[in-house]
Amino acid sequence: MLRHYLIAGISLASYVFAHSAHSDLDLTTRFFPVCAQIEDETSSATSVFYPGDILGRYAADISHWASSSTQFAECSVRPGTAEDVAKIVSYLGCLIVKSFNHLAPASNSWVHAKTVCGGGHASNPGFSSTNGIQISMKPFSEVTYDAESQTVVIGAGLIWDDVYAALAPYGVSVVGGRVTGVGVAGFILGGGKPFWISSSFELVKPNGDIVNVTEASDPNLFFGLKGGMNNFGIVTRFTLKTFPQGQVWVGISSPNLIASSEISWQAGSITYTFDRIPSVTAATAKFSSTVTDPKAVIITTYNFLLGQPGILQLIFYDGPEPPTGIFDDFLAIPHLTNDVSTRDFTSFVKGLPANATYGQRGIFQSVSLTEYTTTLLDAVYNETVFWGSRLSLLSGSFISYGVEPFLPTLFSHGSDSAYPPSREKGLSPFNIYFAWTSSLSDDEFHEAARQSAAQIKAVAMAEGQDISDVAIYPNYAIYDTPLEGLYGSNVPTLQALKASIDPTNVMGLAGGFRL
Repeated sequence: MLRHYLIAGISLASYVFAHSAHSDLDLTTRFFPVCAQIEDETSSATSVFYPGDILGRYAADISHWASSSTQFAECSVRPGTAEDVAKIVSYLGCLIVKSFNHLAPASNSWVHAKTVCGGGHASNPGFSSTNGIQISMKPFSEVTYDAESQTVVIGAGLIWDDVYAALAPYGVSVVGGRVTGVGVAGFILGGGKPFWISSSFELVKPNGDIVNVTEASDPNLFFGLKGGMNNFGIVTRFTLKTFPQGQVWVGISSPNLIASSEISWQAGSITYTFDRIPSVTAATAKFSSTVTDPKAVIITTYNFLLGQPGILQLIFYDGPEPPTGIFDDFLAIPHLTNDVSTRDFTSFVKGLPANATYGQRGIFQSVSLTEYTTTLLDAVYNETVFWGSRLSLLSGSFISYGVEPFLPTLFSHGSDSAYPPSREKGLSPFNIYFAWTSSLSDDEFHEAARQSAAQIKAVAMAEGQDISDVAIYPNYAIYDTPLEGLYGSNVPTLQALKASIDPTNVMGLAGGFRL
């Protein structure tokens, strides 16, 4: 019963629409006692907003990229300082302890836990939303570059677009999200590439202590924060290593004539006709098996949109011009238009069509792969057509399979971390993304994503890929993925770490993958 009332989800997002305003303090205290107490406990730097906020701050705080990740919180809280975050965590933790000891006041005999919001790009329902207290990290928007140490301190409330734009005048950047709108905190804590070059985390522990976690100061906690998600407290700031960043060479290609009025491709484009898809598949398989230049990247996305299959092709080189031969197979395919060009990195990220399905319902699922062959890519195309045709009848608007080949040396960078549990071989996180509009179809789409992932994994294993027990990238994993599927043999270590840092299980009442 207690779990039923402790509705939460430490996460990175938020969105909700109001029902009625409560400006009178007595009414606020009566109907939102926990929220009112947070207002009393924190400094003037912290703001609390309620349903009915006519300025839209409450709605902004609970806003999600995927509407299926939305819940109506009792209030949203924007802590202005790490000290206020500590007060909020301590207060909510105190309520939990009182509840377990039957000491909570009669007017509040149940406890509201919290969810933390940043970028709002999580797709798993309940992972980044709550009916309780929504903590918005928006005030943590710092970007402080130190040229001497070649590091940057960034706030947990930022999206990567903001970070890249702030660093651009210095001619540097960081490893981060590759599409617009992705939050800093969720991406890093969920196993995103920046954790390999994270120097430190400013963390508010579940007991309210504020610590700066480095590999030297606390190697065990540093290990857990790198991929262990929101299990160890609330991170308020990250310190990342920077590197020189000049112009990049990039283009996006769409190998079919999907109504261009529906989606605007702004980051450069090559447009192919539908019959060229097999040629793009062959070029993708060849790139995956032969190109070893770490500056060269492709993402081949098989999509079903507006009743037909197609491919959205990204070709990218981290430099003003790629060496001859790397992308020749893609450029040699007959095309209708060609807008590949050199541009700055920020405009590239903002130009990607990642928000084409903003506000719709959505889910991710993933398979970890070691290579992409023509046979496997043909299976991906077949899945696109199979599920695209069926799910379109259930309000499906966008069925997408993202192929992003990584080098086998991927995990040779960085130190040991919660994810990946093994660094013996590099894994490419194959991404399945479904978008739809009707909540009545949620279960069907979730199950379709599971079945499709299982099919792709079966084809890969039949070809000889040794992936039966490899870990799935946590930020792409569907909500019911077992912990062993994310952290493998690291699970006991992470659970012991969690118990030592959070003995009253404050963070365990949040949404997400719980240790």
